[in-house]
Amino acid sequence: MVVRLARLAPPIECVRLYDLEAGLDGFIAIHSTTLGPGAGGCRLWSYPDAGRALADAVRLAEGMSYKNALAGLPLGGAKAVLRKPEGPLDRVALFRAFGRAVEKLGGAYVTAEDVGTSVADMQEVAHATRHVAGLPPAEGCAGGDPSPWTAKGVFDAMEVAAAIALGRGLHGLTVAVQGTGNVGADLCRRLADAGARLIIADVSPVRRDRLKAVLGAEVVDVSEIASVDADIFAPCALGGVLDRRTVASMKAKLVCGAANNQLANADAAAMLVERGIVYAPDYVVNAGGIINVSAEYLGETESDVEARVAEIGPRVGALLERAAREGRSPALVADEMAEEVIAGAQRAAA
Repeated sequence: MVVRLARLAPPIECVRLYDLEAGLDGFIAIHSTTLGPGAGGCRLWSYPDAGRALADAVRLAEGMSYKNALAGLPLGGAKAVLRKPEGPLDRVALFRAFGRAVEKLGGAYVTAEDVGTSVADMQEVAHATRHVAGLPPAEGCAGGDPSPWTAKGVFDAMEVAAAIALGRGLHGLTVAVQGTGNVGADLCRRLADAGARLIIADVSPVRRDRLKAVLGAEVVDVSEIASVDADIFAPCALGGVLDRRTVASMKAKLVCGAANNQLANADAAAMLVERGIVYAPDYVVNAGGIINVSAEYLGETESDVEARVAEIGPRVGALLERAAREGRSPALVADEMAEEVIAGAQRAAA
């Protein structure tokens, strides 16, 4: 069942997804199609109720609009959020049903991997719709798991941000990484190669301990990672980690990570400024994955992806320098820059 809901708050439009037999229960939120079809990954997570899933979809879709705009992509912003069934999960049935739901939107939404989903899941989606990326790449074309590109962009952004915020390179710095999934683990390996010291935390002991054994990282509990004695805090798990309590206890002087929607609210952004902690806006930093998705969907090459991902570091640097000159939160500056891009496209189309 696919039901278009009334707009929740302009310009959000939400589509309710429900197929009891397939185990499909969730939402597609479309925030903007000004620059192109709404694009954003499909997240599978254990949400306690539909309301919590809907709220996450709406926030994530808005973030995708801003991310795609600042990355210079011909895409709007959208996101799919699916509730993980409590019982047995038939992934083939679930993602084929999701693919049928995507197809009914007629290209208004382009999906791909996100937290809890994989290339194999997207291959099932592709049985029902062509509006999907993150598939095994054809020869000479972009495609595949976007997480390595996300990690590369985060690493490049962190190098630039550390030079601005801390006045030095990553070698010898201590980085506290929250979340060691595909992106977090890749980032940790890059940081270790650069000579950084790692402190890691993850809800999965298996993932965490595997990295500890390979990289010699220090392990702490998830509840402690944001407040450890580190130079940089890298949130690479779920969103909302930066709230007043977390920021108040933070010793790091730079926040730069892969997680979406890191700021719990505007108060947290203001408090970061007050405490002299530099925040590299998440949707600017973590754009590597959607850059790869965009290139795949548009039939571009891996070289195109590489060129666009290489722009992430300089873009973060310019944003942080502007925020410092104006004495404002980088989060506010990034939002304004993204809104200017979208508004400019709207004027051009009028």
